[in-house]
Amino acid sequence: MFRKVTGLLVGVVLWSMSAVIAADSSLKQNLLTAADTKASGEYAFSQCRALTGQVFDAASQKKKALIVGDSYACDFLNSVQENGYLGDYQLALRFIPYDCQTVAGDDAPKHIAAKDRSFCATPERADSLERAKAQMQEADLVIFAFRWKPDIAAALPQTLRTLAFSPKQRVVVVGNKFFGQISVRKYLKMPANDLKALENEVDPEEAKTINAVLAKGLGKEVLFVDPHSLLCGDDTSCPLFTDDVNLISYDGRHLTKEGARYVGRVLFQRSALGKM
Repeated sequence: MFRKVTGLLVGVVLWSMSAVIAADSSLKQNLLTAADTKASGEYAFSQCRALTGQVFDAASQKKKALIVGDSYACDFLNSVQENGYLGDYQLALRFIPYDCQTVAGDDAPKHIAAKDRSFCATPERADSLERAKAQMQEADLVIFAFRWKPDIAAALPQTLRTLAFSPKQRVVVVGNKFFGQISVRKYLKMPANDLKALENEVDPEEAKTINAVLAKGLGKEVLFVDPHSLLCGDDTSCPLFTDDVNLISYDGRHLTKEGARYVGRVLFQRSALGKM
């Protein structure tokens, strides 16, 4: 009997060790996959490219939602699609590269660097607020999601007035997010419990400060969603992993597939986005 019990205990211990090793191996593989900037970059932009320039179907009974922005708009789109949000809407996207980010109105060219003006003025290469304005007027819901530059954030209230949305339209502004420097080699050496609790100190100028400018300037008729506040709290440090130990961002700014799923749930469940 003693030998049988001992053998059983040894078997349980070996099985437990095998399970731990397998889980650790799976965690590391998931981490390496998520941190592959080429693969994750392709994921980040694939759906964005598919919806860029999409026109609304006038015969559809669905409401119309237009996402306007740069690579952060792609992240937002992925966060929506990974969770099945905004299912009552037709979705379209107008992609305005970060270097082409500007205000609406006559001052627009002044906010674009001289070296980028030719690129930004070419419709085949970059969209613009002016070219997107007609589709904005069609939409029931317009969502702006950029990696906001300080001067553009400060001028956004005037930009929105210039775009002249009707009272029936819903306008959402999604602020900046930033997760700091990503160090995969470091994470591979850490146990899962430590990764769950791991946070990066981040430069407040990247998100916290700019989001404060946005929040102060936008009126009650615009829904402002602050990713930094929702994901990181009132601190200047942000989590790097989801509760089930998946890397949120592969480069500090853009989201992995699991990161998009996680961030989408946070943004929609903890803000009025969930009521759209």
